Amino acid sequence: MQETILILDFGSQYTQLIARRLRELNVYCEIHPWNKIPFIGADIRGVILSGSPFSVRDENSPRPDLTAIKGKLPLLGICFGAQYLSHHYGGEVLPSKTREYGRAKLSFVDHGSALMKHVKAHSQVWMSHGDTIKRIPENYRLICSTEDVEYAGYEINGEKSFAIQFHPEVYHSEFGTQILKNFVVDVCNCSQNWTPDSFIDVTIANLRKQLGTDKVIMALSGGVDSSVAATLLHKAIGQNLYCIFVDNGLLRKNEFDLVLDSYRTMGLNVKGVNAKDIFYNALKEEKDPEKKRKIIGAKFIDIFDREANLVKDVKWLGQGTIYPDVIESVSATGGPSATIKSHHNVGGLPDFMKLQVVEPLRLLFKDEVRRVGRALEISETIIGRHPFPGPGLGIRILGDITEEKVRILQEVDYIFIKGLKEAGLYDDVWQAGAILLPVQSVGVMGDERTYENAVALRAVSSTDGMTADWCHLPYEFLAKISNEIINNVKGINRVTYDISSKPPATIEWE
Repeated sequence: MQETILILDFGSQYTQLIARRLRELNVYCEIHPWNKIPFIGADIRGVILSGSPFSVRDENSPRPDLTAIKGKLPLLGICFGAQYLSHHYGGEVLPSKTREYGRAKLSFVDHGSALMKHVKAHSQVWMSHGDTIKRIPENYRLICSTEDVEYAGYEINGEKSFAIQFHPEVYHSEFGTQILKNFVVDVCNCSQNWTPDSFIDVTIANLRKQLGTDKVIMALSGGVDSSVAATLLHKAIGQNLYCIFVDNGLLRKNEFDLVLDSYRTMGLNVKGVNAKDIFYNALKEEKDPEKKRKIIGAKFIDIFDREANLVKDVKWLGQGTIYPDVIESVSATGGPSATIKSHHNVGGLPDFMKLQVVEPLRLLFKDEVRRVGRALEISETIIGRHPFPGPGLGIRILGDITEEKVRILQEVDYIFIKGLKEAGLYDDVWQAGAILLPVQSVGVMGDERTYENAVALRAVSSTDGMTADWCHLPYEFLAKISNEIINNVKGINRVTYDISSKPPATIEWE
C-alpha cells in the first residue's frame, strides 16, 4: 500500500508545484479536482487544499464536501484553502484594501505549532490573493502573521488541521519546503519512501500483473519519456514489447541511426522504419505551419498503423504520457477527467486501432522521469537530451520543406548542438536549435558576392516550457559558432541569435 497525500485542486496555477515539492521530499501524492474526491482509504495519510482564482465569497466558488476529511485526517489549506476553512466554518473573509501579492515577511511565528517548527520569524513568504481573512472561528488558533496579514496561518484546536494564506510551494517562500515537510512527515507520518528505485520495482510488478503474456506496441521518439517508458515495459514483458522508430526525414543529423543503435544496445525489440520520401512527398510545397503539423501527424499514424498490423495479436499501445499531461487534461471546475492530450496520444491515434493504453509514467513529473531513467542506467545521451518538437525540423524550416533545406538545417543544428556540448554549455540550456528562415541575404565570400539563406539560433532556459528566457550565451561562443556555420554549411551566409523570451514569443517559431 503506497502512502499518499491527496491534493484537492481548486484551479490554482501553483497546484502542480505543491505536488512537485512533496515528490522532492520522497512523498507520493496525487492531484484530484475538488469535486471528484476519490475514496478515502487507509493509503490516504493527509489532504492539502490548493489555492484558486476564485473568491470564497463568490456564489459559484468551489465548495468541497470535506465530511470524510476534516477532523478525521490531517488537513492543510493553502491560500484559497485557508480562506475556505475559515469562511465556511464561522470566520470572515473580506476583500483586501490592497492586493496582497508578492514577497512578505513573517512578523510572528508560533513555534509550538507542529506546522511552524524550524520556521524563522522575519523569513520571507509569497502571497498571492485579493481577499484576506479578517476573523477566524473561535476554536481556531493563530500560528503566524505578517505585518499586513494578521491571520497568515492558523490551526484548528482538537484537529490536525492547519492553514496558511501564503504559498509554501513557491520558491520565494524561504521555509516553504520546511512547512510542507512538517505537515507530511511530522503531522501525516509519511515515511518518505517514494524513490526512483521503489517506483521501478512497483511499476514493473504492476505491469507484469496487468499485461501478463499480452503484446504491446509502442512508438519511440528518441526522447526521454518514450525511452524510459519502453525500458520499464521491456523489463516487465521482454520481447512481447514491439517498438517502432520512424525516420520521418525531419530528425537531427545522424539521429535515426544513432538512436536506433542506442535502443538495440539497451536490448529493446525495436524496428527502424525509413519513411523520409513519404513525408517529403506529402509535405511538398506546403507552407502553412498548422497544415504541416497535421500532415506529419497523419503520415505518422498511417505508417505506425501499417507496422502495427504486421505484428499479430497486439492488445496494448504503450505511451510515454507523464503526470503534467494527465493533470492538464482534468478540469478543476468539473470537466471531463483523465483525457490524454492529443499530442501525447502518439499524434492522436484513431479509434480503429482498438488498442488498450498502458502508460508506465503517468504518475511522474519530468524531473522524476529523468531520475528513474538514471536509476535504470539508461544512457545519459538520452536522459539528458533537450526537448525536441514532435514534427521535428518540419517546424524549424519556415515555409515549404525540401530535402535540401532539411540537409542545410541538419548541418547547422549539428554544429550548434555539438558546439554547446564541447563548450560545456549544453546542460545549462533547456532547449536549443536552429531555424531556417525564408529569407536570403547578400554576403561576400572571397571576392564574390553571395545571395544565400539566413538562419536563427535559439537557446532558452526553462523548467517546464510554459515560460522561457533566452540564454545569455557568451559572445565568443556565438562568434565561433557563426563562423563555423558560414564556413562549413553551403547555402548559409548569415547567422542571427534569437533573444526573445516566452512570453511574448514562443520557444519554436512555428
